[in-house]
Amino acid sequence: MFPPDPRIDRVCKKDVQLNGVTVPKGTVVMVPAYVLHHDPKYWSEPEEFRPERFSKENRESRNPNIFLPFGVGPRNCIGMRFAQLMMKMALASFLQHLTIVPCQETSIPLEMNVKGPMHPKKPVILKFVPRVNADSRE
Repeated sequence: MFPPDPRIDRVCKKDVQLNGVTVPKGTVVMVPAYVLHHDPKYWSEPEEFRPERFSKENRESRNPNIFLPFGVGPRNCIGMRFAQLMMKMALASFLQHLTIVPCQETSIPLEMNVKGPMHPKKPVILKFVPRVNADSRE
C-alpha cells in the first residue's frame, strides 16, 4: 500500500508519442506509484489492507504495471529480491514468538506523509503479545 518512494522518476531518452502527445527527449517523466496503489479504478476499497489481492489468481488478472513498490523494468530496484527475502525471514521468525495487535494508541487509519520517502505522519504504535505454546519454557 505504501511504496518506499511515492513516485518513480525517469528521463525520456528519445522523443516519444503517447496517446497523441509528444514527450520530447530529456523530459523528466514521473510515475505516481502511491497514486496507482490507491486508485479505486484498479483496487476495490484501496485504503484497506487486503493481502488476498496478491494471491496467484488475483495477481494474474491484474496489470503488472499498477503495483510498483520496487519500480518495474530494467531499472527496478536492484535490492528487490534481497529485501523481499529478508522481510519474509524476519517476519516468520518474529511471528513465531509474538502476536502483533492494535492498542488504544494505534492510529487507524494510518496516515502517511507522501513528501520525500514514504513514512507515517505519526509513530506506529502496536502491542506485541508473547505467544505461549507447547514449546515455550515459560
